[in-house]
Amino acid sequence: MADDLTHLDKSGQARMVDVGAKPATAREAVAEGRVRMNAQTFKKALDGDSKKGSVRAAAEFAGIAAAKKTSELIPLCHQIALSSVKLDIVPDEKNSALVVTARAKTVGQTGVEMEALTAVAVACLTIYDMLKASDRAMVIEGITLLEKRGGASGDYRKA
Repeated sequence: MADDLTHLDKSGQARMVDVGAKPATAREAVAEGRVRMNAQTFKKALDGDSKKGSVRAAAEFAGIAAAKKTSELIPLCHQIALSSVKLDIVPDEKNSALVVTARAKTVGQTGVEMEALTAVAVACLTIYDMLKASDRAMVIEGITLLEKRGGASGDYRKA
């Protein structure tokens, strides 16, 4: 099993992958997640009617900051130079949810999937924090990698 998992050595011990010999290539990843809430809270989120300020702006800043700190949060992640991190938070009226999408880019020896996923997770947590006084039953769900480009393993797009 350890042969399939890049962060485990042959004896099953955790290790950081050595990417030193890999060529630097353009890499990009897109991740998504959502926060479902009751209709009243959803309206507050859209109106910017939170006691803490703009929900979307705070979540966007938090997601970008989190992407930049991914290697500090995920023990075996490499520290990478991000060339771009963009967050998009759009309403899903039908489900009273905010959908968070993050796109991370770099030119380097390892991918940016974890940075995109971390950005989404922290943005979703920030939305929860901003609105929890109105709705503690909010649900953070569906944090997933939608696509990645670049690197030796090739491109990926979620079906």
